[in-house]
Amino acid sequence: MKGLILCADDFAVHGEASRGIAQLAQQGRLSATSAMVLSPRWAQDAALLQDLRGRIDVGLHLDWTSDFALASGHGLSLHAAMLKAALGGFGRGAALAATRAVIERQLDAFEAHWGAPPDYVDGHQHVQQFAGIREALVQALVNRYGAGAAKPYVRISRAPQGAADTKSRIIAAMGAAALEALLAAQAVPRTTALLGIYDFAGDTQRYARLMQRWLEQAPAHSIIMCHPAQAAVPGDAIGAARAREFDYLGGTAFADALALAGVQLVRGAVSAAR
Repeated sequence: MKGLILCADDFAVHGEASRGIAQLAQQGRLSATSAMVLSPRWAQDAALLQDLRGRIDVGLHLDWTSDFALASGHGLSLHAAMLKAALGGFGRGAALAATRAVIERQLDAFEAHWGAPPDYVDGHQHVQQFAGIREALVQALVNRYGAGAAKPYVRISRAPQGAADTKSRIIAAMGAAALEALLAAQAVPRTTALLGIYDFAGDTQRYARLMQRWLEQAPAHSIIMCHPAQAAVPGDAIGAARAREFDYLGGTAFADALALAGVQLVRGAVSAAR
């Protein structure tokens, strides 16, 4: 059996997502979830994961580009964040200290309601890889938890060889290799491949086909990300896709796909590279 991490991003983005993720995790259909701790729901929705403590990884979904980040005062559109990173605006001079302060506040918010450090850190729209943010993140993790600590591990958002499309190549180009090098230099654990990247279009049958391909292509102990919710929520740009993913992941077709691909869902906290 090949061990893979199936991670539901965006826990606490809204109640339908939090409840759907918790339900799937209880069914054994997920092995990780990452929390949007700037959401007002994080304080209450964290309780949905308490019975799953130690059974799945619970991580920080580092956020610079959501409405929650905008409300917190540091948020930017994805385009603006990408441009700022390219121009050195997150890590040049005093900006690096300000970037690290944003990361520390989100780690504080995670720990305040979970009562423990995150098992891992990834990023909403993959901001953990952006220039300046990645340097500040590695500094913060080493300072808080120690180099080489068993957790948190960090997601490298790069599709494995032979599985990359245009969108995944753009995501990786925002700093996957540079982040990996920084983590390796500090002996911080990390994952090395990410699948689950698509355009959120199509029907359940298309998602099933994509998942089957990801299960087959994924190297052992890599991550497949997903974004399930019990139902679509008005105003959520990917709400329909979230509902489709929830229906598929909770059904027998996904269980059959796991068996066909010879995949066992595992926690990354016990398998990330060091």
